[in-house]
Amino acid sequence: MEIAGARTDRLGLLLDQFDKAREMAQVRLAGLGDEEYLWEPVPGSWSIRRRGEAATPRAFGPGEWVLDLGDPDIPANEYAEVARQAAGGMTVEKIADDWSVSVERVEQILAHTGTPEPDETPITTIAWRLGHLHFHFAGGWEWTFGERRREPKQLVDFTPSAAVALDRFWALIDRWRDSVAGVTEEQLDTVGFSQYPYGSDPDDPFIAVLAGANLELIHHMAEIALLRDLWRARFTTSG
Repeated sequence: MEIAGARTDRLGLLLDQFDKAREMAQVRLAGLGDEEYLWEPVPGSWSIRRRGEAATPRAFGPGEWVLDLGDPDIPANEYAEVARQAAGGMTVEKIADDWSVSVERVEQILAHTGTPEPDETPITTIAWRLGHLHFHFAGGWEWTFGERRREPKQLVDFTPSAAVALDRFWALIDRWRDSVAGVTEEQLDTVGFSQYPYGSDPDDPFIAVLAGANLELIHHMAEIALLRDLWRARFTTSG
C-alpha cells in the first residue's frame, strides 16, 4: 500500500526512514576534510589511532589504524536499554554477556535504573563515530546476510583519510540497504535472523533489529553533525 508515494508496509516504513536518514547524512558530511575528521574536541577524546598509539585498552581493528574502546562497562545513557532488555525477558547473564560486563554490574544498574548517575560516555571524534557506525553495519551485514563467521572487529580497515572512510562507508551502507530490501515478511518476524554477536540480535525478531539499526545511524549521524558545528565554531569567541 502507498500513500502519496510513501510505503506504509512495515519494511517500507523502515526503508523510507533509512533512506531519508542516509540522504541527510550524506549532505551533512559533504566537504569533510582530514583535519576535521580527526579533530579532538577535548584532550583524550576517543578516535582512531595508529596501533602503537592507542589510548584505550581494547582498541581494535585489523590494520595499522585502530578504533578506541575502553574497559567493559555500560554508559549511563544506556541504562534504559538495559532495563528494556530485562523487561523483554533477557536474563541478567545474557545482558551481561551482551555488554561484556559482570552479572553484578548489570544487577547494580537494574537496581538503580531510575537514579541519575554521571554520564561517563567518552567524547569522540568524527572519525570515531563514523568508524563505530562502519563496524556496526559491517558486522550486522556479515552476521545476517553473509557467512556469519567473521569477527566484526576485524572487518573494517580504519583509515585517517576522511574521503576514503566515507567512500567505504557509503558502499557498505548501500550493500546493507540492498540486502534489507529483499527481506520477506516471514524473515522480518524471525527471531535470530540476525546473529550479530554484539547485542541482542539473536534474541530479537529481525524487524526490531532493523529499527535499532536505523536509530544507530540516525543518532550517530546527529552527533557527527554537532561535531561539525563545533569544528566550524571552534575559534569563535563571545567577545
